[in-house]
Amino acid sequence: MTEADPDRIDDALIALRRILRATELHERDLAQAVGLTPAKLRVLQLLALKEREGATPTALAYQMGVSQATVTALVDQLVKRGFAARHRSAADRRQTDVVITAEGASALATAPNALQQQFVDGFAAMADWEQAMMIATLERVAAMLNAQWIDAAPVLATGDIRVGRPRT
Repeated sequence: MTEADPDRIDDALIALRRILRATELHERDLAQAVGLTPAKLRVLQLLALKEREGATPTALAYQMGVSQATVTALVDQLVKRGFAARHRSAADRRQTDVVITAEGASALATAPNALQQQFVDGFAAMADWEQAMMIATLERVAAMLNAQWIDAAPVLATGDIRVGRPRT
C-alpha cells in the first residue's frame, strides 16, 4: 500500500465538508422558510402523493426507511402545527390514516427545493456505470467512517432525524 498524497487527503476532506455544509445550509433555509425539518418535509411530500386517502404511519415508516416510532413523532408534530391530520381508515376502522391538510400543502408549496431532489436529479442524469461507481464510492466512504451500520433514511439532513433528540 502506498502513502496517500496529503493534497488528495485535503481535497477529499474538503469535499466531505462541503457535502455536510450543504445539508446544514439547506436545513437552515428550510427551517426559516416553513419551519420544517427535512424529515417532516419528506412526510408531507409522501402525504401529498396520497392526497385524500392518506397513508398509515406504518407505510410512511417503511417508505422513509425509519421506525414507526420516528414517524409517529414526526406526524405528532405535523398534526400539532396543523400540517397533517389523523382519521380512521375507511377500509379498516382499526387503522389510522394520516392526511395532509391545506396548511400542510401550502407549507409544502412554499418550501425550498429539497436538497435530496437536487441529488436525485443529478444522479438520474448519470450513466448507469457512473451511478454504480458513485454508490460504490459512497458506500466505501461510509465504511471508512465506520458508518456502514448506521440506520439511515434517504433524507439529506444533519443530525438524527428522530424527533426530540437534540442536534449536536
